[in-house]
Order: sequence, then C-alpha cells, then structure tokens
Amino acid sequence: MGCAGLGPGGHPGMAIGQIGGGVHMGLGYALMEEFIQEEGLVRTPSFAEYQIPTVLDMPREIVPLIVEVAEPTGPYGAKGLGEMTTLPTAPAVISAIHDATGGWITALPATPEKVLALVKSK
Repeated sequence: MGCAGLGPGGHPGMAIGQIGGGVHMGLGYALMEEFIQEEGLVRTPSFAEYQIPTVLDMPREIVPLIVEVAEPTGPYGAKGLGEMTTLPTAPAVISAIHDATGGWITALPATPEKVLALVKSK
C-alpha cells in the first residue's frame, strides 16, 4: 500500500510530517507572523521581532487523514501535500475566534491584542 499517491514506495511518516509542517505554517500565519512594511520600507528589522510558533505553541495532537488517490497528471501519481494543510488553517482559526466572540478579525495575525479589542468591542 502506498501513501499520498506515491504508490508502493510511499512513506506515511513523511506524509504525516508534511501535514504537521503545513499546520505549523498556517498557525504562524494566523496567530503570530507579522512582517511590517511601510511605504516600501521594512519595519520588521530582524527575526527577533518576527515571531514564529515553536513546538510549544503547537497543538499536542494533529490527526492527519491521508487519502490515497493517485493524481493522473503528477509524476507516478504524486500530488502536493504540505501546502494543502497550510491553506485552510488560518480561516479555521479566524472562524473559531468568530464563533467564540461573535466578531471577525479582519487583518492577520490575530494577535492577543486584536482578539481582546474584539471582545471589548462586543
């Protein structure tokens, strides 16, 4: 049995790692990462000011769902994997904040300060 459209040589552990990495990137985008530019100038001078999530910020468990369906246009039936988990993560987080507060965050990242201001405005 293969994995992620890779055929018999597929490796489930690598697919699971790609899924976790995509979720990690999506959470950073949704909650922490803010690269600031003003009038074409970088206002985030270094990675010391650019927060990214660490392993301590991640959920304790990510339950991947691997669907093995070959992609006819991919090499040996392969298809993209990591990016697929990055894309829905930020909208899911923003939707959860909306469900909890009744308001919408309209600019990412959804920092604690933005969420608190949203709660106070309701």
